[in-house]
Amino acid sequence: MKAKYVIGGIIIVVFLIWGTSAFLKTTIQYVPLEEASRATRTVQVMGKIDFARVKYNATDTRLEFAVYDADAKDTLNTPRYPVVYYGVVPGNFDQAKSVVLKGKPGNDGVFVAEQMLVKCPSKYQGEGGEWQDIKNDKAEAPQGV
Repeated sequence: MKAKYVIGGIIIVVFLIWGTSAFLKTTIQYVPLEEASRATRTVQVMGKIDFARVKYNATDTRLEFAVYDADAKDTLNTPRYPVVYYGVVPGNFDQAKSVVLKGKPGNDGVFVAEQMLVKCPSKYQGEGGEWQDIKNDKAEAPQGV
């Protein structure tokens, strides 16, 4: 009877280990840009777009651009990382504050983005960077309007 419990326990432990490793293989981590350039599996990165290096080939639907660290203080001397994305350019790409890229580096060192999420300025943010408070705006509106 004890042998059944031992065998059952071993089977449960094996399935727990297998399930955990399968789960960890399917998760996609956010990594810094420097680490993404050396990644061997699919990762997610966030960076600001260097608009001076944007090129789009409509024939191949190939978008080439470079990104740099979104938290960099000195944006002029921050290293740029080349990116290529195959697909339609998002409509608000030219207004983007930053992008989130999901992909991995190719053989030539260029980050090949499988998916791209464009982060745009909020419609509730003023041009000077101040945030609009909807509650206060409603409270200050004239009565009867």
